[in-house]
Amino acid sequence: MYGAIIGDIVGSRFENINYRHKNFHLFSNYSCFTDDTAMTVAVAEALLTDGNFTAAMQKWGRRYPRAGYGGKFITWIFTPDPKPYGSWGNGSAMRVSPCALVAGSLEEALALAEKSAVVTHNHPEGIKGAKAVAAAVYMAKTGAGKAGIRRYIEENFYPLDRTLDEMRPGYRFDASCQGSVPQAIQAFLESKDFEDAVRNAVSLGGDSDTIAAMAGSIAWGYYSREAGPTPRMREIWQEAAGFLPEEILETVRKFSEVVDR
Repeated sequence: MYGAIIGDIVGSRFENINYRHKNFHLFSNYSCFTDDTAMTVAVAEALLTDGNFTAAMQKWGRRYPRAGYGGKFITWIFTPDPKPYGSWGNGSAMRVSPCALVAGSLEEALALAEKSAVVTHNHPEGIKGAKAVAAAVYMAKTGAGKAGIRRYIEENFYPLDRTLDEMRPGYRFDASCQGSVPQAIQAFLESKDFEDAVRNAVSLGGDSDTIAAMAGSIAWGYYSREAGPTPRMREIWQEAAGFLPEEILETVRKFSEVVDR
């Protein structure tokens, strides 16, 4: 969850003005949290309470209506008794990391991912993207190596047969799960540490905040699983936290307390 929020904030200023390199300042006066963070927090709150993903997403969406949601989703937020609308967009995947963090097994992570997705993204590709990210986060936090994560994703979800250098020149904005989730996973797989994963994701261009949020969520679990977050990871989180309102920070703290027990 920390990694998803950091990736979102870091990538936020590059979504509309892509920067296809890794040498940039992580944060600036133009950085902000977006819908990726708002909906990740919503999923976390639903898991902490009654499991009502719809109610939590509507609550947080209405609190932050200008966070950058897609047109159909913003309508969904304000609709009484909303229904899923067949989306295959990456909104289902960017918000899913809390599902993997509370899960006690890979099967539970996949089941929770689907439940969190289908309230809006009930298209098979929308569900697939959420499950792929959840699987990668769960495996990353529970001891799987990168080769094992790659193999599982390729056998069950997407081919991962192109390097970032091969993708970068021709990659363009693509908000679908199938056009951004594999790229985010590859950004993690090629990383040497958490910060490098986020930089990899931004350097691809495209939907920078969401790709970085997904890559960051996997990388945080992987690089903190043995001895906890490194000093550099903690430093980055502290800087990212300065862009967040207290009610979001409080939900993050509550969720982390539950996960870390």
